[in-house]
Amino acid sequence: AGAGVTCRRRRFDSLSGTAIVAGVPVTLVVPQASMNLSGEPVRAWLTHLGLLPDRLLVVHDDIDLPLGRLRVVREGGHAGHKGVRAIQEALGTDAFPRLRLGVGRPPGKPETAEYVLGAFAPEEAERAEAMIARAAEGVCLVLGEGLTAAMNRLNVRAPAEGAGGAEGEGAEGR
Repeated sequence: AGAGVTCRRRRFDSLSGTAIVAGVPVTLVVPQASMNLSGEPVRAWLTHLGLLPDRLLVVHDDIDLPLGRLRVVREGGHAGHKGVRAIQEALGTDAFPRLRLGVGRPPGKPETAEYVLGAFAPEEAERAEAMIARAAEGVCLVLGEGLTAAMNRLNVRAPAEGAGGAEGEGAEGR
């Protein structure tokens, strides 16, 4: 499902790249501002591209979903996610689709930001990598078949836990 997008261009406090995914021209934007300031780069890109928020797909981590679970939503609240809240505030709406990637709750009571920005544990790495691959396929599904089809196929429980980890390969943060 990889589209081979390399985000190198700097604009609006973000990195961006373009590709054709499922026959659709796509601009991938990775805000470089801190999470709670990510709304302005997203707003700037939508304005620049002449798009409404419903043409946006925000892909983000979600501690309320177990590791490996994906969930596509059409709109909704931020559930405490600072990046999503910043986007909602900048756009003045919560009516934009999202692909939520489950990273699970932090064990004990560590700082949430520290947890989600940290590397996956070795025993989590394989499941995390599989989730990321499924998320990439999910983006293609949203673009190619639409939000409803993606919701019907992706909003299911993650494959059963198992197999352990892959010694942390590719674990660059949640």
